[in-house]
Amino acid sequence: MNQNQVVNDFLREELSQFNIYLKRSIRNDNPRISTIVDYMFRTEGKHIRPVLVFLTAKACGKISDATYHGAVTVELLHMATLIHDDVVDESKIRRRQPSVNAVFDNRRAVLVGDYFLSSALRESIKTQHHEIIEIIAELGLKLAEGELNQYAMANDFLIDESEYFRVINNKTASLLEACTKIGAITGGADRITIDMFALFGKYLGICFQIMDDIFDYFNADIGKPTGNDIREGKITLPLIYAFRHAPENVSRNMFDIVVNQDYSLQNIDQLIGFAKEYGGVEYAYQKIDEYLLKAKETIANFSFNDESKLLINQLLLYLRDRHY
Repeated sequence: MNQNQVVNDFLREELSQFNIYLKRSIRNDNPRISTIVDYMFRTEGKHIRPVLVFLTAKACGKISDATYHGAVTVELLHMATLIHDDVVDESKIRRRQPSVNAVFDNRRAVLVGDYFLSSALRESIKTQHHEIIEIIAELGLKLAEGELNQYAMANDFLIDESEYFRVINNKTASLLEACTKIGAITGGADRITIDMFALFGKYLGICFQIMDDIFDYFNADIGKPTGNDIREGKITLPLIYAFRHAPENVSRNMFDIVVNQDYSLQNIDQLIGFAKEYGGVEYAYQKIDEYLLKAKETIANFSFNDESKLLINQLLLYLRDRHY
């Protein structure tokens, strides 16, 4: 069963309305902008961010106009970061098609990323919640810091698990934390509940990013080439663990590949095999289970209605078992 599809089916009406809000928020009559915007909307993502906003709002009370504007805000900010990240990483593929920078060049990609970012800030004001505007402003800082730290890890060849988690805390985890927090605020929750769901979202974000990193080690149709993170110099959790636990001579040989940035197909295959052989992928799955348990414990005492409880459980299953 595709748990994500189950959740999306339950939220079909809300997601349909969300898409109307989203496209309205980014509409522009200037063909130089609208052409690139339309290209961004050619493929649909997993909708994990708006889904989290809506699920949390439903659990805490009800979905309001502010909830839709909040969901659009985080989605626009996310899309802006994707565009900018592809420029930084020189990535040519995004969601199984050429990236914006591959089609329209880096200059226009950066500028349209800025357009999405500005649209997100404008949309946050429409929530009429000062706290949500603060959340988005803080989130922008964290995302930029996370990207800079990730860049530093790649260039300084850092093999450090704590630094890895610092990066994903500032990137994916902070984004999903913002989703659940905005959902709770617009759903009418009290302060204790808002903070509880914020922590819940943070743990989900950590799980989501670790799973994305695991995908880099397997041949699958996930929208990017296998070994792409390695090719970009990103040392993620499976490799970090293997470097720490493999025999010293083996680790040294693998580390020489990273330091020399000799990312031939053969060497990438060696690094992938190295991470698998010395328990890196298995360890990454263990960390996912650990953080999913923390997420469950965080909301264990919350009184969900039956529908919300079912949807949350389906979402947790999806985060553990998703294949793309």
